[in-house]
Amino acid sequence: LDLGTYHVKFALYYMVSMAGYGAMIAAISGGAHIATERQTGWNRQLRLTPLPVRTYFATKVITSYVMSAASVMLLYAAGLAFGVRIDSAWRWISMTGLLLIGILPFVAMGIAVGHLLTTDAMGPAVGGGSAFFGLLGGQWFPLPKTGVLRQIGELIPSFWITQASHIGIGGTAWSTKGWLDIAAWAAVMTGWATWAYHRDTARI
Repeated sequence: LDLGTYHVKFALYYMVSMAGYGAMIAAISGGAHIATERQTGWNRQLRLTPLPVRTYFATKVITSYVMSAASVMLLYAAGLAFGVRIDSAWRWISMTGLLLIGILPFVAMGIAVGHLLTTDAMGPAVGGGSAFFGLLGGQWFPLPKTGVLRQIGELIPSFWITQASHIGIGGTAWSTKGWLDIAAWAAVMTGWATWAYHRDTARI
């Protein structure tokens, strides 16, 4: 597969791309557990206990990260089983570390939609949302080096998840723009998740 500046085997490219895509989907899917808990009344029961809101959110974040990390590890294992190799341990570590940082906005997004949508609506929301971000973020195919599509891609967090995954195929770590983009999205999504939680709890 020719990526312009370097050539890689398709199996390797597919593994690292799907590692980022899978981590993103798993992060958003954490909201499905929240939607289910709301539907069964478990969230109402939790609010009758002395459980601090901060602890509640921390638990949801940790749960989403465990799911995302499991998705990444399974894809790595599948890639290795098919003969995929990355030339250094440092690339594995750098790629994985940035992937887990890059999904933070999606973890918060999952918590937000989990408090806003029903269980039945979560499936289409997760599927549609991840497809939208995956397409514009270059997770399904390489984005052009220039042009409107590239400019749009660089504004959304999934693009930087893609860049993180490309460390495994010879790419470089994030620029300052990438760190700022992820930080901005994480702040906005965290604010949205906080608002969604308070809106949801105020109704009960």
